[in-house]
Amino acid sequence: MFTPIVGIVASYLLGSVSFSILMAKWLKKIDIRQHGSGNAGATNTLRVLGKGPALAVFLLDIAKGVAAVLIGRWLGDGEAWVSVLCGLAAIVGHNWPVFFRFKGGKGIATTIGALAVLTFWPALIAGLAAIATIAVTRYVSLGSLVFAALLPILIGAFGYDAPYVWGAVAVAVLAILRHRKNIVKLVKGTENKLGGNKKGEPHGA
Repeated sequence: MFTPIVGIVASYLLGSVSFSILMAKWLKKIDIRQHGSGNAGATNTLRVLGKGPALAVFLLDIAKGVAAVLIGRWLGDGEAWVSVLCGLAAIVGHNWPVFFRFKGGKGIATTIGALAVLTFWPALIAGLAAIATIAVTRYVSLGSLVFAALLPILIGAFGYDAPYVWGAVAVAVLAILRHRKNIVKLVKGTENKLGGNKKGEPHGA
């Protein structure tokens, strides 16, 4: 029992490494949480630092999710629930990073990484639906919510075991919690779109 706990804690600490914050400090000597939308994620990195840093942050955040699940498989002797909890721990770490006063991002890129390893085909289909949503509406937040909401449905439809389904439900709940303000703005029709330059524009990554 001790080894899985080590894996979960290690995954949380890994998730707490906020590449958006580190990239902004390295490139511009700023706290990215005080610029743009104030979120420590890839979309705000795009807004504040540009395409190259944003792509790097996006890929590194995905890598955190991948690495966390692999840690879970390694230390959990293949037990599904350990891998799922490690993936969730990385997402929680990204959202509430211990190294940065518990103010992080929204966890979508890290979720993509974790679910790509845990449940590849459902994650791929949900990801394509999210991309299509963003392409049509230009709302990154809406695409992120579509991705998270589809995961438990698709994972259940593909016949995955209970740990994966409940893990996906937890991911959906976390996504909704982190996108509360975005949801309100979407309902009111005041959510800004990808490529907008208004300060405080919400985003999904």
